[in-house]
Amino acid sequence: MNAPLSPPLAMLMELTHRCPLKCPYCSNPLALERARDELDTATWKRVITEAAGIGILQAHFSGGEPMVRSDLPELVRHARAEGLYTNLITSAVLLNPARMAELAEAGLDHVQISFQGADAAVADHVAGFRDAHEKKLAAAQLVRDAGLALTLNAVVHRQNLHQLSAMIDLAVDAGAQRIEVAHVQYYGWALKNRAALIPTRAQLDEATRIVTAARANLAGTLTIDYVVPDYYAARPKACMGGWARQFFNITPSGKMLPCHAAETLPGLVFERVTERSVGEIWAHSSAFEKYRGTGWMAPPCQGCARAEIDWGGCRCQALALTGDAGATDPACGLSPDHAMMAALAIAESGAAVDDFAYRMIS
Repeated sequence: MNAPLSPPLAMLMELTHRCPLKCPYCSNPLALERARDELDTATWKRVITEAAGIGILQAHFSGGEPMVRSDLPELVRHARAEGLYTNLITSAVLLNPARMAELAEAGLDHVQISFQGADAAVADHVAGFRDAHEKKLAAAQLVRDAGLALTLNAVVHRQNLHQLSAMIDLAVDAGAQRIEVAHVQYYGWALKNRAALIPTRAQLDEATRIVTAARANLAGTLTIDYVVPDYYAARPKACMGGWARQFFNITPSGKMLPCHAAETLPGLVFERVTERSVGEIWAHSSAFEKYRGTGWMAPPCQGCARAEIDWGGCRCQALALTGDAGATDPACGLSPDHAMMAALAIAESGAAVDDFAYRMIS
C-alpha cells in the first residue's frame, strides 16, 4: 500500500561536481560529472520555477562546490523570486567579501559550511587542501557579518572524532546557530574509504556522550543535530524521509534522483530535466515510483509496524552490503544481514588504515 503522493519539501541542486577540496567521504558519485556537461543558467532557472510550481519550500544549492559557478547569485535571486527559502551548502574556501555581498544582496537565507576538524592539521589533511581550515573560519565570519543564518556541518569519523568537543566549541565561537554532527554515511567515496573512516564503538559512545552533554550545556545557544552511523544502529533511518517522498536531487547534468546516491542502483532509468518537467518526473518517473511507499517491500519490512516510519531504510546501503536494492536495510536488527553489517564495523574500525583515496576526477 502506498500513501498519497504529497508535494516535495525541498530540492537539492548539485550545480557542479567541481570542488577544490578532495574529501574522502564526499557524497558525490565516484564517476564525477565534468564542467562541460553542467546545466546552463537558463535551464537551472527553469528547473527552480518548475520545482516551486509543484510545491517545494526550500532550494538547496550544493555541489561539489557551488561557488565555482559564476551564476550562483543569479540562481539564488531567482529562487527567492519564486518564494523559496535558499540555502548554500559550501566548503566556503572560495567565499570572499565580494562574493558574500553578492549572495546576500541576491537574498540568500542560510549558509552551511563544512568543517573537517577543529584545527588546520587535521582539517586540511582530511580535505586534501592547504589552508582550507583558515579560509573556512574567515568565511564563517563573513556570513555572520552579513547577518545570515549559519550552520556548521561537522562530518565526523575515526580520524577526527577526538576533536568533537573542540568542533562544537568552534561552532559557538563562529556564531553559528546550529551544528550538524554527522557521522559519515558509507556510500560513494565514503564506502571506498570505509576502512580509514569508520569509528570504533567506543568512539561512537564517547561522541554520543559529548553531544548529549553539549545539548544540555548549550541549550538556547546552539542547536545540535546528531546523525549516527548506520553500521552501529538497531533500526534504519528513513533515508531522505523515504524514497521519493519529501526530497529530490538534481545532478549537474540534469538527472533527477530520489537521493544523491541513487545512481548506484542498477536497472533504474533516471530522467533528465532537459527532457521532462520536474513535476512529471516527480509524479510519474518509474525510478521514483520503484521504492516509493511500502508496496515494494518484502518481509520483514512488509507488515512491520515501522514500515511507514523508516520506509525500509536505505536502498543504496541495502545494495552496497547485500547486493539487492530491495532487501531489508542491514541497519535494521530484523535484517538477516544485520550481524554481517555489525561485524564489518568491528573489523574495519580496527583496521590500521589511515591513508585516503581522495575524491578527484580521474
